[in-house]
Amino acid sequence: MTTSPGAEVLERLARERVVWICTLRPDGSPHLTPVWFHYVEGEWWIGSGERNRKVRNIAADPRVSLALPDGDAPVVAEGEASIVRQPFPPDVVEALRRRYDGWDVTVDGPDGRYVLLRVRVTRWLMTGRAR
Repeated sequence: MTTSPGAEVLERLARERVVWICTLRPDGSPHLTPVWFHYVEGEWWIGSGERNRKVRNIAADPRVSLALPDGDAPVVAEGEASIVRQPFPPDVVEALRRRYDGWDVTVDGPDGRYVLLRVRVTRWLMTGRAR
């Protein structure tokens, strides 16, 4: 376990388009989905429709795990998520817009009004090296 990612992992976090997020259903079973994200200063920002299962799960239990999809150079973090409603931080809105071809999280989406999931990393389990 390491306390922070190195330069190689930070570069991947700036480049990768998808991270997998695992939340916990009310019965304790895992719910795993790929999501778009922005990572900055120990926090993951993820946009989602407010009616989505992952948002409801986080409202009940904020513990999450996140993993980049490369099994040869795993990056896995654990954290606590909070649900952020509008107004959103303008720098996060702009970063998501640039990263995802104009995606605007300030408008309603197919699953209702967007919220942002703010995940503060509590620990890094793997930072680019398989054990």
